[in-house]
Amino acid sequence: MPAVGAPLPAQASPAAAAAVSGSDERGDYRPGYEVVAERILEFIAEARLEAGDRLPTENDLAQTLNTSRAVVREAVKILSALGRVRAHKGRGLFVADDEGMLITSRWGGFFRPVDIDHVFMLFEFRRVQEMAASSLAATRATPAELRSIEVAMQQCRHGFVHNQVDTFNKGDDDFHAAVAAASHNTFLVSAVRDARRLQRQSSAIGIHDALGEGAASAVEEHEAIYRAIRDGRPDEAAQATAAHLDRTLEDYRLEIQRRLFG
Repeated sequence: MPAVGAPLPAQASPAAAAAVSGSDERGDYRPGYEVVAERILEFIAEARLEAGDRLPTENDLAQTLNTSRAVVREAVKILSALGRVRAHKGRGLFVADDEGMLITSRWGGFFRPVDIDHVFMLFEFRRVQEMAASSLAATRATPAELRSIEVAMQQCRHGFVHNQVDTFNKGDDDFHAAVAAASHNTFLVSAVRDARRLQRQSSAIGIHDALGEGAASAVEEHEAIYRAIRDGRPDEAAQATAAHLDRTLEDYRLEIQRRLFG
């Protein structure tokens, strides 16, 4: 296990150095807290820190990353919300012990929540897994599982109609989890869950954190997936799932483009 409180490398990376200017190495604008949050995640992976290991203090992080403590504090808030770090008053910052710790050894690469290439790869992964899950669900779902999918679909619709982002997001998570559960395949359930966790990291860092036009489409797409599963049409369920994920990815692409180029 790495030494508790292991310091960051003395030489900050190009991305870290860009935290002051708010731009990355290509010159594209990015908020400083995003850059710092990513750098902290990189450090956790590169140093192979484990659950419970202590991180450098906010002051040390600010000094090493050439930024202010206020920016580091905002980055830590994001990472805490993601379940990647835990801040204990009077004790410092620690690596969390839950789902957020998806490191290199597990995935063969380290997910960067605001890297468009990583987001594309994640959706490619999701497309394969969730098409299979919905297809199997159309032939295996029990009445109780169909009801769980329907309830999640309705919750998502309610959140959209009433502009309740948290309700919409909860319904969205529950919908995809319920479809995976109805596949009766433990490996698909795990894959779908983990991919959704990674996607939430992009959302929390700010790529997709509001109910835009895509939310209305998502509501209708969920219903199409549900109806195909309910009616026992596996091919239609898979295609409806693919259409939903392709459209969602396009929303991410447009949002990233908007943030980078105005």
